[in-house]
Amino acid sequence: LRGSSVLQQTPAYIKAQTNKMAMLSCEAKISLSNMRIYWLRQRQAPSSDSHHEFLALWDSTKGTVHGEEVEQEKIAVFRDASRFILNLTSVKPEDSGIYFCMIIGSPELTFGKGTQLSVVDFLPTTAQPTKKSTPKKRVCRLPRPATQKGRRRRARLRFIKQPQGEGISGILVPRCLHGNYSNTATLQKLLSPWILKT
Repeated sequence: LRGSSVLQQTPAYIKAQTNKMAMLSCEAKISLSNMRIYWLRQRQAPSSDSHHEFLALWDSTKGTVHGEEVEQEKIAVFRDASRFILNLTSVKPEDSGIYFCMIIGSPELTFGKGTQLSVVDFLPTTAQPTKKSTPKKRVCRLPRPATQKGRRRRARLRFIKQPQGEGISGILVPRCLHGNYSNTATLQKLLSPWILKT
């Protein structure tokens, strides 16, 4: 009986990196006096000519029992309450396939739904969010009008015509200060050394 709810396998799909570890879980929803959980691997997609390779089983008295021609140092089965965990170490691309847990009844065989393992050289990475650059705050520095250096600096300042109705009609205002002062008197006092009469 394949895909029975008696054996619940998680996850359904797992991707592991070459030479790393993979852990597959099978939870038994029934209680048996002499519990034996088998782990099988199907290397290719299920078809009429595909077969299952016996890897290992967990026995309530013997613990892990390995199948023939299996690298024992790579495969182990552990029990955690009702969960039976297949632990694969140093996985290779050839370890890719569908892994099934199974119990043998009288007379039927009961399978879990399977976990598909894909072994890849590189795991996909998540792109790191880019930090937004904070625009630098422009500082408007006015030169001291009393010095020759200040007069040269004043000549390099960019000026715009202050609109009519702003309270300072007919003067030129440095562009960096335009619109930054709502108080006309404050702006006029600040700019009085640089006001150019039109």
